[in-house]
Amino acid sequence: MLIPKKDRTKIFTYLFKEGVLVARKDVFHKHPIIPVKNLYVIKLMQSLESRSYVKHSYNWGYNYYYLTNTGIDFLRATLYLPESIVPATLTVRKRAPLAGEGERERRPFQRREGAEGEQRGGRGVRREGYYKSGEGAPAGRGRGPRPSAPVTAQ
Repeated sequence: MLIPKKDRTKIFTYLFKEGVLVARKDVFHKHPIIPVKNLYVIKLMQSLESRSYVKHSYNWGYNYYYLTNTGIDFLRATLYLPESIVPATLTVRKRAPLAGEGERERRPFQRREGAEGEQRGGRGVRREGYYKSGEGAPAGRGRGPRPSAPVTAQ
């Protein structure tokens, strides 16, 4: 398929800048991010995939294209870019420190224990006054309270 050079350049520039490209499986509309036809994007990525410059995956009506190392070299040569410029997927951003981070010292995790070695606040511990007076814990899911005396057959 013949794709105009200006549209091809827009697609290549976006792909190199981001490192990934998403295209909906819809050939009749424009691409939502790049101002070109979506058909051009899909067919150009199909061509790059056949030359193993991008990896392709498809999920729920969307095509995902990931730039490979050989694809980076190809786009660098095509767009006349220097070696110092790399796609956004290869750049490492430094994480900004969170508020209060670095002020406190880190201590190893220690388990808190209550009376007789039971874990406080856990599922197995019954707290006083948790159930209504005179009722015990329910017997199971939605079965209601346990009977107070065992039922015997007569």
